[in-house]
Amino acid sequence: MKIEEVRERAFAMPLTCPAYPPGPYRFVDREFLTITYRTDPAKLRAVVPQPLEIEEPLVKYEFIRMPDSTGFGDYTETGQVIPVTFNGRQGGYTHCMFLDDEGPIAGGREIWGFPKKLANPSLRKEVDTLVGTLDYGPVRVATATMGYKHGAADLKAVRQALEAPNFLLKIIPHVDGTARICELVEYALLDVDLKGAWTGPGALALSPHALAPVAELPVVEIVSTTHILADLTLGLGKVVHDYLA
Repeated sequence: MKIEEVRERAFAMPLTCPAYPPGPYRFVDREFLTITYRTDPAKLRAVVPQPLEIEEPLVKYEFIRMPDSTGFGDYTETGQVIPVTFNGRQGGYTHCMFLDDEGPIAGGREIWGFPKKLANPSLRKEVDTLVGTLDYGPVRVATATMGYKHGAADLKAVRQALEAPNFLLKIIPHVDGTARICELVEYALLDVDLKGAWTGPGALALSPHALAPVAELPVVEIVSTTHILADLTLGLGKVVHDYLA
């Protein structure tokens, strides 16, 4: 294979059979269960990198069911997103993510810097309850429950939240093990078709785990619970801060 051919073909690993295709990445019938809760402010400050800033000690614990996603297939994801500000703009910082599909794990980490790890999340309906769970190996790490469609949510507020900027800490190591890339990345959800949004009573239980430490941001008080169904495109990112510059 000639040098020019390598340059033309190289966009992801492995060269001859990449773990995911080129974008754009469109998601159809993406379903969210989001429980917003108040946590320990000192522990929250310890995990949010500057220049991001925290206004309130809040965390959004999300379960996301993605049955139809371009190039990534059918999978489920869960994790913690922290409301932050950057240069006066409100957005969300993705602290951790756990999912069950190799393609979006590789693509999410390599392109944007999503903090994705392999685990076994689920989001399902159980009679009158929406249930989200996260298992890391045989251990149950998180359980979220919500009364199914008890009330209509404010669609304008939900859309604003979906379209707000999102921030990631992208780290790619050099061959000597040091950081070759360490950047704050901003991305957005695009072309959002909001099909419905609901509220209801919610509960969230987090259990300590050495390799899935979601309980390090403990639940002090549940603030709100939202169930969303939407189609959307995952926009590509841009670097807004280079930690190695």
